Amino acid sequence: MKYRIMLCCLLSGSVFIAKANTKIDTPEVTGPEPKVVTPGRAFIDPPSDAIVLFNGKDLHEWVSGDDRSKPAKWIVHDGMVTVNKKVGDIQTKRKFTNYQLHIEWQEPIDIKGKDQERGNSGVFLAAFANEQGYELQVLDPYKNPTYVDGMAGSIYRQYIPLVNPGRKPGQWQTYDIVWRAPLFNDDGSLKSPAYATVFFNGVLVQDHVALQGPTWYEGHPKYVKHGACPIALQKHFDESKGVSYRNIWIRELK
Repeated sequence: MKYRIMLCCLLSGSVFIAKANTKIDTPEVTGPEPKVVTPGRAFIDPPSDAIVLFNGKDLHEWVSGDDRSKPAKWIVHDGMVTVNKKVGDIQTKRKFTNYQLHIEWQEPIDIKGKDQERGNSGVFLAAFANEQGYELQVLDPYKNPTYVDGMAGSIYRQYIPLVNPGRKPGQWQTYDIVWRAPLFNDDGSLKSPAYATVFFNGVLVQDHVALQGPTWYEGHPKYVKHGACPIALQKHFDESKGVSYRNIWIRELK
């Protein structure tokens, strides 16, 4: 009996040590860094069948992410909208399933901070709840070392961009995205994952990648059944100046 008790104690102690040494979260990917390439100059005007989500004048197509019954309170000026660090995310009034999205963004020319605290924002390609969805990272991409699955152009913590075509702070960047929403069975199980194709400043950085689920910083992504969703722009908690956006339009796809 004493032998059995001692054996049980040893085994339970081994389990405790194993659990203590096990990392719960998924490690950040630190390298190798994607190749730096120089993008072209052209920006894209909305085509005739596009829905203009931001026209440089007002936020009538947007609402507060904290409360969708309230208007968006980011700062509109000089043909752009800048993140208001005093409030939360903003979301589109409309909900979308499959689409082509064009969005332009700019880091402040006098941006400060480093790593993930240097001009951090994000485009949630389908925000099924406030601050929850599938994030395409927005971050200063110019000489700003960070974990590569969290740099600009990444599907955050899932896919590293193929290359880094980012421009300097103060210059406008573009994302052109083709989004295919996930499909679910009646019981809530996944029928088909979400797919994303992303061009960053006209350069392919995500090539029809199958998402593992919504964005999670720790652990493994897990799909939650949802339908059509708004698109959201993120207010990050870092203390650097707010990112600006302009010329946002979308084309719905079948």
